[in-house]
Amino acid sequence: MAASVEPPTPRLVALSHRDFRLLWLGQLVSVVGSQMQQIGVNWHIFTLLQGHQVTLEILGRPVELGAEALGLGGLGLVRVLPILVFGLVGGMLADVFNRRHLMMGTQLAALLLALALALLTWTDRVTVAAIYLLTAAGAATAAFDNPARQSLVPNLVPPEHLANAISLNTLQWQVGSILGPALAGLLIAHLDIGLVYGLNALTFLAVLLALWQMSYRGRTARDRSGLSGRAFLEGIHFVYRTRIIWSTMLLDFLATFFASARTMLPLVANQLLHLGPQGYGLLATAQPVGSVSAGLALALTRTIRRPGWVLLASVAVYGLATALFGISRVFVLSYLLFALTGAADTVSTVIRGTLRQLLTPDHLRGRMTAVNMAFFMGGPQLGEVEAGLVASIFGVSFAIVSGGLATVLLTLWVAWRYPALRRYTGEP
Repeated sequence: MAASVEPPTPRLVALSHRDFRLLWLGQLVSVVGSQMQQIGVNWHIFTLLQGHQVTLEILGRPVELGAEALGLGGLGLVRVLPILVFGLVGGMLADVFNRRHLMMGTQLAALLLALALALLTWTDRVTVAAIYLLTAAGAATAAFDNPARQSLVPNLVPPEHLANAISLNTLQWQVGSILGPALAGLLIAHLDIGLVYGLNALTFLAVLLALWQMSYRGRTARDRSGLSGRAFLEGIHFVYRTRIIWSTMLLDFLATFFASARTMLPLVANQLLHLGPQGYGLLATAQPVGSVSAGLALALTRTIRRPGWVLLASVAVYGLATALFGISRVFVLSYLLFALTGAADTVSTVIRGTLRQLLTPDHLRGRMTAVNMAFFMGGPQLGEVEAGLVASIFGVSFAIVSGGLATVLLTLWVAWRYPALRRYTGEP
C-alpha cells in the first residue's frame, strides 16, 4: 500500500482561524489610524518649530541649533521613556491577567488620548508640550497593550501556523503604514491636521469590536505571584540566558538605534528633496511599500531556509540602504532605497518574532514580549534622539549616513559574537 502523502499547508493559513482573522482585521484598521497620527504628529511638531533656533553651549561655546531637528528628536524620547518605565510591568500583567480584557482597556485609553489631541487642535489650544504629553501617554498605553496583544496571538492559532500569523501581522502593520501616511499627507495638505487625530480615535473601535466578537475569552493565571519582583526578574533572566533570543534583541536595538530615519523624514523631505506635505506623505509610504512586498512574499512562503543567516543579511542590507538614502538627492532613488529598508526590516522582524515565540513558554511570553518591546521600540525612539542631535549639529544627511554604516559594522560584530544565531535553522 502506498504511503499517504500529507497535503501541503494552505497559504495564509492563519486567516482560516476565525479569532485570529477578527483580530487581524480590527488591527489593520487601527494601524492605519495610528500611522496617520504618527505622521501627523511629526509634521505638527515640525511646523510649530519651523524657523526657530535653540542656543546650546557645546565645549564652552554657544552653538545655535535648529529647533525642528531637536523637536523631532524629542518625540523619540517621549515615545520611548514610557516603554522603558512601564514595559515590564505590562508584560507581567499579560502573564497574570486576561490578555483580551487588558487589550480592551488599553484600546479604550488610546481612543480617548487621540480624541483629546484632536479637540486641542480643533480649538487652537495645542502646543508642543501638549503633543509631547499626549504622545507619552499613548506610549505608556502601548507598553501595556503590546505584551497582551503579542502574547494573545499564540492562543489563537496552533504552533504550526504561528510563523504565518506573525508574517501576516507584519504585513498588516506595513499595509497600514502605507495607507496611513498617504491619507495623513492628503488630510494635512487639503483639510485639517486635527481630522487626522479624530479619525485615528475612531479606528480603535474596530479592535474593540473584534475583541468583543472573539470566541476565545482568554484566561487568567491562577498564581498571582506573577506580579512579584521575582517574576519581574525572571522575565529578564530568561531572555538573557537564552542567548539566541538575546542576540536577536541586541541586533534589533543596535540597528534601529543607529539607522532609524523615519522621524527625520520631514527634514529629508524639506531640506534634501525640497518637497511639501504631500511629497512628505508620499515619501513616508516608501518604507511600508517595501515592507508589504517582503511581508506578502513571506506570508506566501512555507519555510525560510537558514533563517539565522537570512536575518543577519537582512539587517546588513537595512543599514546599507539607510546610508545610501542619506546621500540621495533624487526623489525616485530615495523612495526606492527607503522601500528597501522596509523590505529588509520586515524579513528580520518575521524571523525574530517567530524565533522568540517558539522558544518562549506561554507563561513567560508576556514578559519576554515586554523585554523585547524595550529593545524593539527603545532602539528607534532613542535613535531618533541621537539622530536629532547629530542632525542639528552636522546636518540630516550626515546623521543618516553615519547611522547606516554603523549598523552594517555592528551586524558583522553580532554575527561573530553569537554563532548560535548564524547556525539557527528554525527548529523550536
